[in-house]
Formats: sequence, C-alpha cells, structure tokens
Amino acid sequence: MPKSHSHRPAGPPRQVRIIGGQWRRTLLPVADRPGLRPTPDRVRETLFNWLGQDLHGWRCIDAFAGTGALGLEAASRGAAEVLLVEQDAALARQLQDIKARLQADAVRVQRGDGVSALAACPAGGIDLALLDPPFDAPALFAPALAAAARAVRPDGFVYLEAPTAWDAAALADLGLAPHRHLKAGAVHAHLLVPQRAACA
Repeated sequence: MPKSHSHRPAGPPRQVRIIGGQWRRTLLPVADRPGLRPTPDRVRETLFNWLGQDLHGWRCIDAFAGTGALGLEAASRGAAEVLLVEQDAALARQLQDIKARLQADAVRVQRGDGVSALAACPAGGIDLALLDPPFDAPALFAPALAAAARAVRPDGFVYLEAPTAWDAAALADLGLAPHRHLKAGAVHAHLLVPQRAACA
C-alpha cells in the first residue's frame, strides 16, 4: 500500500546548519517570517571556498542577518569580529540566544537597519560585508552596495545575494567590481571587490 504524502506547500527549511569551522554541523532555527530566505547550504559552501576556509582576524558585518547563517559561518571559521544586524525584533532576540548558546564572543547582535549599520562602519574598516537583503525590497540593494563599498578595505570583499545578476556597469557606479558569480535556483550569489582593487 503506498505511503501517504503530506501536501503542505514547500516552504523554507525549519533549520539550517553551519557548514565549517568550530561550530560545524550546528543547527540554526529558521523562524516563520515573510521573506526570510536562508542562504542555501551549497551557496554558503561555495562562498567560503571562494574566500578560503580560515577567516582568522577578519572583521565582518552581516547586514541583513535573518537566521545569522552567513555571519555565524564566518565566526565559526575564525573571524575576529562579526556584527549581525537584524531589523526584526524577534529575529534579533533569536540571534542573541544563539550567540549565548555558542558562547560566540566574537559575535555582536544589533537590532536595526542594515544600510544604516553599513554607513556607520569606519571607511575601510571591514574585511567582509555580507549582504542578503529581502528580495521583495529592491530599493535596498543599491544603497547597501554603495555603503558596503565604502566600508570594506581595499583588499576586502562584499558578498551579495540577489534575485537577478548585477553586471559590471551597474556595480561600477557603486564602487564595486564582480569577482565571482554563482546561480543556484532563484539565487544569484556574487562575490565583489572594491573597484579600486580590481583596477590595481
């Protein structure tokens, strides 16, 4: 007799896992929030293959943290400072709980606007800016990229997830240049560098 199958519509996973580093295989909860779309495991794995597995000493900001998967992955791999910025109060509290559970001293959680947090960073003070804005808020992308371009050091990186690919001309207007690109389902993952570094 065939097994019955649930016909509940497929939504985002209820948990995601940290892939590498000291907290490898740690599960992170995914709250039921509109627009919350955790970075898929395969995309995160590719990103940290691009960056190298050891991020010791890096200063990072995850400007639209959500589940915290991107920023916590960086902290797990040795980043010295990781700022998780999240506007949703319940998600920010959840991130604080995860920080406490992991005893993640390098991680700081800030409730607020990601673009404002990027703009408040000292110019050239960040090694890695992680940008995964809500896909239904396209007006956030350009300001976030421009603020990140100013915040990262000349040999730093900006990671962007977006529903469409950003081309070199659009990025150049914001002070960035493409370095790597991956399409996985509906997600375009971009690793970007400051335009001054690309021209060096």
